[in-house]
Amino acid sequence: MSADFSRRHRFDAGGAAFMAGNRIDLLETGAHFFPALLAAITAAECEIHLETYIFAADATGRAVVAALVAAARRGTNVRVLVDGFGAREFAAGLGRELVAAGVALEVYRAEAGQTRLRRNRLHRLHRKLVVIDGRLAFVGGINIVDDADTPGLGPRFDYAVRVAGPLVARIHASMTRLWRLVGWARLQRRPPPLAVPACQRDEHAGDMHAAFVIRDNLWHRRAIEEAYLDALATAQHEVTIANAYFLPGLRFRHALVAAAARGVRVTVLLQGQVEYALLHYATQALYGHLLKNGVRVCEYRAGFLHAKVAVIDDAWATVGSSNIDPFSLLLAREANVVVKDAGFAARLRMSIDRAIAQDAVEITHADLRRSGWLARGLRWAAYGMVRLLLGLTRYGGADYRE
Repeated sequence: MSADFSRRHRFDAGGAAFMAGNRIDLLETGAHFFPALLAAITAAECEIHLETYIFAADATGRAVVAALVAAARRGTNVRVLVDGFGAREFAAGLGRELVAAGVALEVYRAEAGQTRLRRNRLHRLHRKLVVIDGRLAFVGGINIVDDADTPGLGPRFDYAVRVAGPLVARIHASMTRLWRLVGWARLQRRPPPLAVPACQRDEHAGDMHAAFVIRDNLWHRRAIEEAYLDALATAQHEVTIANAYFLPGLRFRHALVAAAARGVRVTVLLQGQVEYALLHYATQALYGHLLKNGVRVCEYRAGFLHAKVAVIDDAWATVGSSNIDPFSLLLAREANVVVKDAGFAARLRMSIDRAIAQDAVEITHADLRRSGWLARGLRWAAYGMVRLLLGLTRYGGADYRE
C-alpha cells in the first residue's frame, strides 16, 4: 500500500476503524459463496450466528438448513435471525426444522398480522452476515436463495467476502447486539446475556487492513454513505461501482460528478432488468445528468445484477449488502466491509470489468435521445414519485430535492 494512499485514507471508514491483520477472500456469486459457507458450517465446533434478509425454501435454502440442523445436533450453538418481510414465510416453514433441532430463531420486525402501514415497517434487516466459531465471517449481498431463482430476471450476479482475523470480532459483536435488541423488543424486557462459547479467535490471519461499516437508525445512520463519500472525495484515478439499486441523493451524485470533473474515470454498472419498475425508471431519469458530467453508465443485461460493490483507485474496495438508494442508505440495517488492499481491489475490479465487457451495454446520449419524449417523461414521473414517497415518510427529503 502506497504512503500516498495511506495519507489520503488515514481516517476511519464512516466512523468504523480500519484494523490490520485480516485475510479477506472475494467470493463471486453463489457458486463460490455457498460451498464456502456450507464447508464452514460443517466444520463449526462451538457457534454459528447467521443473519439474512431472504431465506428461501429452495434447494439452496434446504441445504443450508440441513447443515445448520446437523451442527445444532452435534452440540454447536446456532442462532439465526431473518427479516420479517424478506423471509416472512421462513418461521412457519423451514424455520420449524431449525427450532426442532434446537436452533435459536428470531424474526426482525415480523409482518404476521400487520395490516396498517407504519413508517417503522420500512426499517428492514437487509444485512447478510455469518460468523463461525468467532474466527470466520461472511459478509456480502448474497441471500440464502438459489442464484437462478429470479423468475424473468435470469441468474443472480453478486458478491460476498470471507473474513478471517481481528475484524471478525467486530462483526460478531454487531450481530450479538442486534440479536439482543430483537429479543428485547419481542420480550418487552432485557433478555438474558448470551452464553459466550469458548471459541478460538484468530487475532492475526493476514496483512489486509479492513473496516466493518454498518447502517442503523441510531448511531450509524449515514456511516456507509459517509465511507463512500470520503473515498470519492480523495479518488485520483478510477472509480468503479456495481450496484443493483442505484438512486443516490444529491451529495452522492455531486461526489461522482466532482470526481469526474477532476479527471477521474467514473463508471457505474447498474441493473438492466426491471424488477421494481418505479425504482428502475427513476434511476434511468438520472442517466442524462450523469453522462453529461462525464460519468460512464453501463447496464448489466446477462441476468440479475444484485451486487453492492465498489473499487476506488488501486487499493480501496467495498463489498456488502448496501445499495445506493434511499432504502439502503436511509432506512434498512446494512453491513459492508471496506478493504484497503491493492491485491483485493485488483481482483474485484477485474471481476467487474469482465462483467462490463461480456455482459453489459454502455448507455450513450444517443440511446437516451432514441427513447423518445414519452419515455423520458415517464422516467421523470417515476423519479418524482420516489421523491414524493420519501417526503411522505419524512426520510431523505433534503437529499432528493433538485
